[in-house]
Amino acid sequence: MAKYRLVLLRHGEGAWTKENRFCSWVDQKLSSDGIQEAQNCGKHLKALGFEFDLVFTSVLSRSIQTAWLILEEMGQEWVPIQSSWRLNERHYGALIGLNRAEMALNHGEEQVKIWRRSYDVTPPPISESHPYYAEIYNDRRYKCSDVSQENLPKAESLKDVLDRLLPYWNEKIVPELKSGKMILISAHGNSSRALLKHVEGISDEDIINVTLPTGVPILLELDENLHPLGPHQFLGDQEAIQAAIKKVEDQGKVKSAEKLNPSV
Repeated sequence: MAKYRLVLLRHGEGAWTKENRFCSWVDQKLSSDGIQEAQNCGKHLKALGFEFDLVFTSVLSRSIQTAWLILEEMGQEWVPIQSSWRLNERHYGALIGLNRAEMALNHGEEQVKIWRRSYDVTPPPISESHPYYAEIYNDRRYKCSDVSQENLPKAESLKDVLDRLLPYWNEKIVPELKSGKMILISAHGNSSRALLKHVEGISDEDIINVTLPTGVPILLELDENLHPLGPHQFLGDQEAIQAAIKKVEDQGKVKSAEKLNPSV
């Protein structure tokens, strides 16, 4: 019997997810499909009888918007939400804004997979000349974070994401869990992967093969020491979830037409 239960998810599809671009810390709203994903997620969680006491999100709109839509569908709009940059998506540095499939064509699918999924490989850092540098670092949401702007990351590996996430997990989320609250974390692909790696003890080598689809809730059942009682569970139609996972994995592959004709 689980002592604690936690629901974690990657936000619904964002506008740049649809365009297959590295979005990272650029603030994007959900796409129309992402809105539908979040609403469907809320409907499913309501049907399963979940009642949340507290929600944690990143400070990025797509994470917050997903939480809002889920709570609205569940009739739980009153549930408090706490937001922190420490739950943000991984900072992809100089790769931000680039198309993943085009990167695979130019650098190879394996290199793109390493950039996207590996544990300790950091992409090239963002520079002040980058087209999205000012948009990110002049954003008011980071002027009230718990670190100075000059100490915000310029690029991150998944290991870096876990390092900045763990203090928030240990100091903010864990005490709420242990107080008996039912918690929803609406985060991102990589902040969710980092948290799963920590909680489930996934190895540095195996984490590269962990892919999370957008808008699919993940149930973690934990013992009194916050150790998992079993592997995480994707909630929903399992066939549809596997198709969604494949869709995410294919984002880093060269499109078939480009393989046949690299000039396309």
